[in-house]
Amino acid sequence: MITSLHSPHVEAVKALLGSRGVKERRERSQFVVEGPTNVKAALDSKSVTIESIYYTEGNLERLGSFVHDNLIEVSEQVMKAMTDTVTPQGVLALAKLHRTSLGDISKIPGAKIAYFWQIQDPGNAGTVIRAADAFGFDAVIFSDNSVDIYSPKVIRSTAGSIFQIKVVEEVSTSDIKSFSESINASIFTTKADGDEILQRAAKSALGKPSIWVFGNEARGLPNDVEKVLGATTVSIPMSGKAESLNLATAASVVMYAVSNADK
Repeated sequence: MITSLHSPHVEAVKALLGSRGVKERRERSQFVVEGPTNVKAALDSKSVTIESIYYTEGNLERLGSFVHDNLIEVSEQVMKAMTDTVTPQGVLALAKLHRTSLGDISKIPGAKIAYFWQIQDPGNAGTVIRAADAFGFDAVIFSDNSVDIYSPKVIRSTAGSIFQIKVVEEVSTSDIKSFSESINASIFTTKADGDEILQRAAKSALGKPSIWVFGNEARGLPNDVEKVLGATTVSIPMSGKAESLNLATAASVVMYAVSNADK
């Protein structure tokens, strides 16, 4: 059992969480997975390799039945030092990242894709990945200058979905445009006074590749993005008194409608 806060294991994990965490994660192609739900999803996934699992007494069985060569028990104090949560869940893994590319998505027939431009909030990023997984989307793509999706806060908020759906980072709008043309995909953006009602747009995309584009939480999308992308603007019908929806809610509503367009 590791009991020292100065253990190399502790230092290696803490480096991925601290102020230099983004740089460390990218240079080492490693990231931290916290909590039994996320660790179990990572173990079951082919998109990531678990290099080591750290656990406190009595918590390893929360992962169910699995086989791994590098299981390391740590004290409660050490586990707390290795996480950035107030109340650690007793299980943590160090994972090796296998990055997904646009080329991997291009092989999926009739792919349903969500693209997020400069999303900044880790909770929002995790929520939209989880929603995309829940509603049967094939991939989630994030633009350049977006939040690091392998930060602990994003990983936690996906509740394991990041290991069950293809996720691509650092994709510019010009790259999305070229990609859409290569797979003959239709592009849609949401707008209060959009040209199409959401349900009608979702039905028009049935059986064909489609890319659904969402903007930054505060600034939305650039003014000219619809023209640049050749996108159809889509409005979400709202019968209540709210003037608008926040990013994660709007994206979830759209993805639900797309997944149920054939109903």
